[in-house]
Amino acid sequence: MRAQRALGTCLSGLLFVGLTATGCTTVANAPSASRNSSKSVRSTKVTYNYTAKDRDCLERAMYFESEHSDHDGYMAVGTVVMNRLTSGAYPQSICGVVAQKRQFAPGVMTRVVSSQAEPELDLAASAVLRGERHPGIKDAMFFHTEGLKFPYDNMHYVAVAGGNAFYEKRGQDGALETPAPLPAYEVAMNYVPVRTVTTTQLPLLLPTADQLPVPPPDTTASISAVPTSTIAVPLPRPAFDGAAPSGSFVKAGG
Repeated sequence: MRAQRALGTCLSGLLFVGLTATGCTTVANAPSASRNSSKSVRSTKVTYNYTAKDRDCLERAMYFESEHSDHDGYMAVGTVVMNRLTSGAYPQSICGVVAQKRQFAPGVMTRVVSSQAEPELDLAASAVLRGERHPGIKDAMFFHTEGLKFPYDNMHYVAVAGGNAFYEKRGQDGALETPAPLPAYEVAMNYVPVRTVTTTQLPLLLPTADQLPVPPPDTTASISAVPTSTIAVPLPRPAFDGAAPSGSFVKAGG
């Protein structure tokens, strides 16, 4: 009896499996969800904040270091600035990178930028902050005036633009001597407006009764009022006998 019951259970199980076999095809799609989730994790960008002052510093570096050249020269220098910013080996702000001592042209932070170059500089700065890079600069964080020669063997040249020769510093094994910058697609630039200074209005504090100043004692009550004018009081006229007057006179009003 147990054998028959067991046999019936097995047959019904086989029937159920056969009827539901078509539903197993949906399970194969599960790994794709995990791949999508891992892809979204990998696409997370590193965000750097910048202000209007940082943008001005970027334009200054592009203008003075490229010898007031053109869009190609501006983009090359701008790419170097961003490479330094994201490498971790330099200051963590654009102005910090540009203003670092003995790195960029003297007077880069103080000299006057020509107003005629501002439209082209504005376009180049917007492109760099939007994520565009000069295609030939790669991981370069260094450059010098084109045509100069140096006796160092770690200068790996990658491009020439805007009157400058750009190079990466690499060791004998070919590895970068400085930390590699982040690729542009892994960097997000977040504009932060300058906060305006507002005056804080404090509540008006009135003194309490015990904090009021005590007035000095009133001494005017004990002083008799002084009349503003003298009133003449008539007196009886003294007797006059035609000779020298007798008695006394009272002079009124001075």
